[in-house]
Amino acid sequence: MVQERTLPVFQAASAQITKEEGLRLYEDMILGRFFEDKCAEMYYRGKMFGFVHLYNGQEAVSTGVIQSMRPGEDYVCSTYRDHVHALSAGVPAREVMAELFGKATGCSKGRGGSMHLFSAEHNLLGGFAFIGEGIPIALGAAFQSKYRREVLGDETADQVAACFFGDGTTNNGQFFECLNMAALWKLPILFVVENNKWAIGMAHERATSQPEIYKKASVFGMPGVEVDGMDVMAVRAVAQEAVARARAGEGPTLIEALTYRFRGHSLADPDELRTKDEKEAWLARDPIKKFAAYLIEQNLVNQEELKAIERKIQSTVDEGVEFALQSPEPDASELYRFVFAEDE
Repeated sequence: MVQERTLPVFQAASAQITKEEGLRLYEDMILGRFFEDKCAEMYYRGKMFGFVHLYNGQEAVSTGVIQSMRPGEDYVCSTYRDHVHALSAGVPAREVMAELFGKATGCSKGRGGSMHLFSAEHNLLGGFAFIGEGIPIALGAAFQSKYRREVLGDETADQVAACFFGDGTTNNGQFFECLNMAALWKLPILFVVENNKWAIGMAHERATSQPEIYKKASVFGMPGVEVDGMDVMAVRAVAQEAVARARAGEGPTLIEALTYRFRGHSLADPDELRTKDEKEAWLARDPIKKFAAYLIEQNLVNQEELKAIERKIQSTVDEGVEFALQSPEPDASELYRFVFAEDE
């Protein structure tokens, strides 16, 4: 077993958070976890098909970053592990679930499925099946924000883009090229590396000459930050600072969130490569349990309030499944629709 990196310690007790903010963050993480658990159930019952990559264990990253932005106004770009990013960005659970079922009521009209969630309304720029594809898309979104503000004189154009990708992607060309351009042009973008230690079945340490990804930012003269990706308060603090810098015109930030996926690479993965000890060590650091304990320790909420959120979210997820099951398939006559923008 590879020696685990020593994470920077975050003093959560010193962080400022209201009860309302705490409940919002908890609800967002619970929505992600319960939604993914339901996806696994539907997949194994033969109701959902194709490749389905779940996010269990990484919820603190999605919630910590996206909830520190302006969901619906700022831009979010994802990967093939995109369900929870979509939910954090505000895409309704029923529309995400319907998309996973390939239904016409899905956020991508049944054309995208699990890996290609998209919502113009929520500024979700897409999930992408090939690694690194989303990085230049997010870069373009950040560029147009800066261009509209500085060249066209649009004072309202202060949107920030957040681009999520995994540790394996950081060995690809798009990563380096886009970091270079973002730094050169001081673009308002957050590059968020979800380092869950495994690129499908390849251990991160075996595949890169510099395992500490955040240090790669120094080559481009941009801030690089490592953070405990299992602690939503730590991620939130780092994200808030990066968003504020981006919005103020100070350019990009590379955030490396050290996290872990509790399930295999996809639901078709038997997950036999990771050791039992490694998995158990990370399961003990469940970000949702950690945050629940923090909220109670700080006397911000009580156990019943958290249980009420869980009941509410379970109902939302169950309703989403029912909506997806009852929704129509895309009509064959519309096979060529939505290929071009004017078909919208």
